[in-house]
Amino acid sequence: MREAFYELVDKLSRQLRGHEVLLARFSGEQSDFVRFNHSLIRQGGHVEQRRVELELIDGGRHVSGTCTLSGVADEDGARGRNMLEGLRDCVASVPEDPYLLYSTEPANTTQIGENRLPDSGSMVEAVLEAGKGLDLVGILAAGGIYAGFGNSLGQRNWFATHSFDLSWCYYLAKDKAVKANYAGFEWDPATFERKAREARQQLAILAGPPKTISPGEYRVYLAPAALAEVMRLLCWGGFGLKAHRTKTSSLLKMTEGNHALAPGVTMRENTAQGLSPNFYTGGFLRPPCVAVIENGLFKTALASPRSAKEYSVEPNGTEAPDSLDMAAGEIPFADVLQRLSAGVYVNTLWYMNYSDRPACRMTGMTRFATFWVENGQIVAPLNVMRFDETIYRMLGGNLIGLTCERDLLPDEHTYGGRSTGSMRLPGALIDKFAFTL
Repeated sequence: MREAFYELVDKLSRQLRGHEVLLARFSGEQSDFVRFNHSLIRQGGHVEQRRVELELIDGGRHVSGTCTLSGVADEDGARGRNMLEGLRDCVASVPEDPYLLYSTEPANTTQIGENRLPDSGSMVEAVLEAGKGLDLVGILAAGGIYAGFGNSLGQRNWFATHSFDLSWCYYLAKDKAVKANYAGFEWDPATFERKAREARQQLAILAGPPKTISPGEYRVYLAPAALAEVMRLLCWGGFGLKAHRTKTSSLLKMTEGNHALAPGVTMRENTAQGLSPNFYTGGFLRPPCVAVIENGLFKTALASPRSAKEYSVEPNGTEAPDSLDMAAGEIPFADVLQRLSAGVYVNTLWYMNYSDRPACRMTGMTRFATFWVENGQIVAPLNVMRFDETIYRMLGGNLIGLTCERDLLPDEHTYGGRSTGSMRLPGALIDKFAFTL
């Protein structure tokens, strides 16, 4: 894929006229997908695809278009030429863009991750074994993801990674299910078996009569998947430079200097250990790691090239993290129930939204397996609850601690191709968590 993409960029670059500049972005994958239902394979297949996006720049004007590639050099060359001619017909008709910014100093990189994945069949066999006697529903996506960048100025970048993402539920009845996930770069049978065993144990408890608790404040454990929903909402305008400069960021109280999170909370855009390429819009290179929150204090906003041009700063990524990494804490997962003692164990959240954006107050609901804990033991499933909390209470004054273990949680978006976004998060033990109904 790499050589074919570079050859296409070379061919198209030779067809430019005058002061035209060409930017080309490649995306591709070689992925196995398997869907499960009733602990049986319902759909299995292999997807191999290649796409290229061309952006033609002429002075301050620019237009772009995308086409699918076949992998046959002559066919792809013809498609590229046709798209370039179409873009040339359009570029003179668009207004100049005052915030257009692209890299003019070529920086070539090659980042190819080692393929440590087993044959997909062995992973499927493990999933089917874990579903025996139960209704297992889920999807496995595994294989290579590829990205490339090239421009007419001579820059060439390539990225390849091989990963898997298994997301599944043990379904009981009606709205009763236990959701679990396992993802990474190397399949560890022992880790998967542990996750499946824990989910089975929770399913057995879920079959019991549910408990209803009154609205109020409770000690709560948010599993990594539940904390991920909080983080996804926080990424919506929380970390971008544009949102901060226009005073629309949900973390405005942090940047204004009068609010902070707990000292143990550190969040980074950790490209070096994520699933995303180390290059992005306009051919800029991402720093390996950018601390956005460090020791509870806001440190660095993420500036896209457009925001960087508008506010005269150096770009350092996209406005929302692609590889959000939250530092681990000091609570072993094995001690979570004892530390929780009496309270609520939350596996997942949903219907998240801001109830007061400037205060970073969030509301949402518990989902799937949420449990009541007494004396350090899960004793009953809980009926659905709604919460309303600020990030400054959850990860600030009321944070008891974070777990030592963290989960890699890929973005499960596959529309048009597997996403390279991800989060690596611990679980969070929180005091006085407010349930409203």
